[in-house]
Amino acid sequence: MRKRVALVIQRYGEEVNGGAELHSRWIAEHLIQAYEIEVLTTRALDYVTWANHYRHKDEMINGIRVRRFRVTRRRDPTRFGRIQEYIFQNPHTVKDELRWLKEEGPCSQALIRFIRKRKAFYDCFIFFSYRYYTTYYGLLQSPEKSLLVPTAEADPVVRLQIFKDFFHKPRGILYNSLEEKELIHHHTHNSAVPGEITGVGINLPEERDADRFRKKYSIDGPFLLYLGRIDENKGCPGLFDYFIRCYTEVPDAPQMVLIGKATIEIPKHRAIRHLGFVSERDKFDALEAAEFLLMPSKYESLSMVVLEAWALGKAVLVNGDCQVLKGQVLRSNGGFYYHNYPEFRETQSLLMTNSNLRNRIGRNGHEYYLKNYSWPVIVEKYHRMIGQVTGE
Repeated sequence: MRKRVALVIQRYGEEVNGGAELHSRWIAEHLIQAYEIEVLTTRALDYVTWANHYRHKDEMINGIRVRRFRVTRRRDPTRFGRIQEYIFQNPHTVKDELRWLKEEGPCSQALIRFIRKRKAFYDCFIFFSYRYYTTYYGLLQSPEKSLLVPTAEADPVVRLQIFKDFFHKPRGILYNSLEEKELIHHHTHNSAVPGEITGVGINLPEERDADRFRKKYSIDGPFLLYLGRIDENKGCPGLFDYFIRCYTEVPDAPQMVLIGKATIEIPKHRAIRHLGFVSERDKFDALEAAEFLLMPSKYESLSMVVLEAWALGKAVLVNGDCQVLKGQVLRSNGGFYYHNYPEFRETQSLLMTNSNLRNRIGRNGHEYYLKNYSWPVIVEKYHRMIGQVTGE
């Protein structure tokens, strides 16, 4: 009989197309060949308020049973912001941090009760994203059966007192990168907990067409590409500043295409084109057409869009203040990194003017992706960690 494995994630669905949520869905869909997989999640879709969105308790998504539980209380972004600012900037107690965790959400007491009452039914739980209510309280119901995929970033949350002991609880930890593993070890001293650097693979479409993308969106000439949520936490204001300055100073500078939902104002500039949310086919067509990918974020546990670029043999230019991105670039030789405007200008100019170098760097990234983040490699690591829990 196949082992029963439950994946626990704060929100889940084909409408959720990024971050740990997409990560968890792809893992679930690749593990279903070997295990009885279920997903335990909330009815929330919006990560800002965690408002209940999905009407049905259970549904099937790509052959996987998804159990949804009501969110007990919506998040008030203003109240949450005040509490977060307080604990990040002031001496505080564990009680303050637990209050922050409750505001962080999504609070679903029904989900936690279900795990506690039904833990004997499952052979293994895999919890995604350490910082959420569902992971923290859910994992504590059955730590001896639990694996953790932390998706931790180098922000103040990882230094909170409530997580120092928490990272010692699971049977194993599946890290996204070497830097994430070192970050967690540094702050929690949990090196005795078994772990694997796994990350996530990429589901590539069978064919990509650069000309199709250019024709559909009327884009001529070379362009740089940004993929993902367009907001302050992703480093977009700094990217806009650097790009506009560079465009005025560098002859024949390329345009920039942005794909993703915007939560901040995008500068009105003749060389900046925002396409909003696009289909998966259009996204990969855009990557195929782009000269290289821009990733300005300071906080990443693993950038899926960087892996997507490398899967297609594209070079990347990343923010060197993000240790994860910088480390990936150094190990792969698959791109450049920058710390300031002069470095941004010189590296983007070098990538644009030297196509042989750009293509060679893209090939390096592709080889690194195949060796470390292709699906057979990742699935085998999950098998080993699940086997550690189930005794196989």
